[in-house]
Amino acid sequence: MKNLLKAVLTVFLMTAGAHAMDLENTLYLDLKDGRVVIEMYPDKAPKHVARIKELVRAGFYDGLTFHRVIPGFMAQTGDPKGDGTGGSGQNLPAEFNDLPHLRGTVSMARAMDPNSADSQFFICFEPAMHLNGQYTVWGRVVEGMQFVDNIKPGEGPGFTDPDIIVKMQVAADVEQ
Repeated sequence: MKNLLKAVLTVFLMTAGAHAMDLENTLYLDLKDGRVVIEMYPDKAPKHVARIKELVRAGFYDGLTFHRVIPGFMAQTGDPKGDGTGGSGQNLPAEFNDLPHLRGTVSMARAMDPNSADSQFFICFEPAMHLNGQYTVWGRVVEGMQFVDNIKPGEGPGFTDPDIIVKMQVAADVEQ
């Protein structure tokens, strides 16, 4: 209960003084059903945010599948192989922080090695406090979570026709 209270307070404090959207640290994630807006936290995970923006600007994520989607938990993407074993080829050092894994949290996926995050990330459908301090939180969904909720569930070899990232863009690069 204490951890949940701390998580709620953290989110409240993060949004209480909400200011105009920082377009350089905002992503547009276009899905089949609509646009998801992700606020990034360069103050909490500077290397991860910089790498995500670099990959987004290179078009790396466009067309990639959501290869692991577990209802009530999370939707994972960012693997060019589409099976959870691929990446961009550049591992990132862990930047674990105090941000909780709540509904809409965007966090890096990794292997057993804490410094193995690369290009794969996941979006939480529900709170997942057991992940806190073990995965790098670098953003959160601020608009369009209903479109994330619509991502087709499934994983593994029998998962056919998964949903894709139609397009992913840094908001500063999009004509407003």
